[in-house]
Amino acid sequence: MYNEYFSESHTMLRDSIRRFIAREITPHLDKWEEEGIIPLELYKKAGDAGFIGLGYPEEYGGTPGDIFHQVAYMEEIMRCGAVGLASSLGVSAIAVPPILVLGTEEQKKKYVPPVLAGDKIAVLGVTEPSGGSDVANLLTRAVRKGDRYIVNGSKTFITSGTRADYVTTAVRTGGPGHKGISILIIEKGTPGFTVSKKLEKMGWWSSDTAELSFQDCEVPAENLLGEENKGFAGIMVNFQKERLYLAVEAHAVAELALEESIKYARERVAFGKPLTGFQVTRHKLAEMATLVEASKQLNYSIAAKIGNGQPCFKEVCMAKNFATKACDRVVYDAVQIHGGYGYCREYVVERLYRDSRLFAIGGGTYEIMNEVISKQMGL
Repeated sequence: MYNEYFSESHTMLRDSIRRFIAREITPHLDKWEEEGIIPLELYKKAGDAGFIGLGYPEEYGGTPGDIFHQVAYMEEIMRCGAVGLASSLGVSAIAVPPILVLGTEEQKKKYVPPVLAGDKIAVLGVTEPSGGSDVANLLTRAVRKGDRYIVNGSKTFITSGTRADYVTTAVRTGGPGHKGISILIIEKGTPGFTVSKKLEKMGWWSSDTAELSFQDCEVPAENLLGEENKGFAGIMVNFQKERLYLAVEAHAVAELALEESIKYARERVAFGKPLTGFQVTRHKLAEMATLVEASKQLNYSIAAKIGNGQPCFKEVCMAKNFATKACDRVVYDAVQIHGGYGYCREYVVERLYRDSRLFAIGGGTYEIMNEVISKQMGL
């Protein structure tokens, strides 16, 4: 372990997560993957263990911890072998921050504690069928009428969206561009709010992903977060950490794929000797290990800066792109090392290969990251 980043408390957390995975996830994972959803009870168990509230204020039910407690959690939960499951459990990480940043004390006390306890599920509703990366030009419209907003539009690719209790929803209340965006908390059961579709995906099978519809949906005006037309800041507050988390998840998946490949290469015999007896295999594993280590060190260094309050908009985009590219290469080679077995679902590298493809898309595509990087460079 890297002592400059992790202490004994981080190690204790890792041990706790590993026990949780062994007890609550591993025995049921294949079943949940086939069913395409995880049980609601798992959220509650994770909440009771303090995992969902890691790093959030104690007054709202959070668990004390620094950014490396969150990094350690993400690294360990990814070792369950299913990115979708881990992402569903962690979906509040992008839904709660706008509430904490923009919400009133009453809103924070109402919405945050039940989510961190695992009693309720909160999701972020930003991406729309018409476009994901162009957040500033979202189309879902909310019109104020008396003490209510009338919302019309749709959101898509919403993780845990089929049964979310709260949707932290970006809507257009003003003119075009980012200055016309507000954020509303839309609660399950609100008239006009429906789950229009459960999406079938290449990977992330145990994560339910939904398209949400709002048709003359009447939302109480008291559910507005912050000021009208000033919600874009609530969306932006997520980006730096969300991209770091995705980068960490990518290096964690790559590391698991590497470990599985080393194990298989040592056990698999071909032409009278294990695969590690062939230079081509050893060198491939060495290259995979180098990519994993490089992405980990870059991610850790940026996490340290973010933890110290330093803005890292350019660097975190670099880290996300580097880690996702590294992960793509490592999981590809992991399947190759496994040969035909790497294409079979009984081997974890098959799932990692499918699940990891979303890393370069979610939280800002690879191409959008490069656009942010180039702008930060003054280009």
